[in-house]
Amino acid sequence: MGENNSKQAWWQPALILFAKFSGWIVVPVIAGAFIGKWLDNRYDTDPWLFLAAVGFAFLISMFGLIKNVVEEYKKIEDKNS
Repeated sequence: MGENNSKQAWWQPALILFAKFSGWIVVPVIAGAFIGKWLDNRYDTDPWLFLAAVGFAFLISMFGLIKNVVEEYKKIEDKNS
């Protein structure tokens, strides 16, 4: 992506960043909801496994978001140095 920056539209890096961050929010939480609901139906533990799965998915989302934000921040700092 470094060589193509001059050919890239100004909005493309922002759109890529938005998609990456949105994916870290949406995908784990939706997966956790489906897995939790399935586990509750299988083991008749409504709503405890659902809540645990969504809570765990939320933690995964936060870890992924923080990791990506730190990486992007380092890229910006390296670019400005």
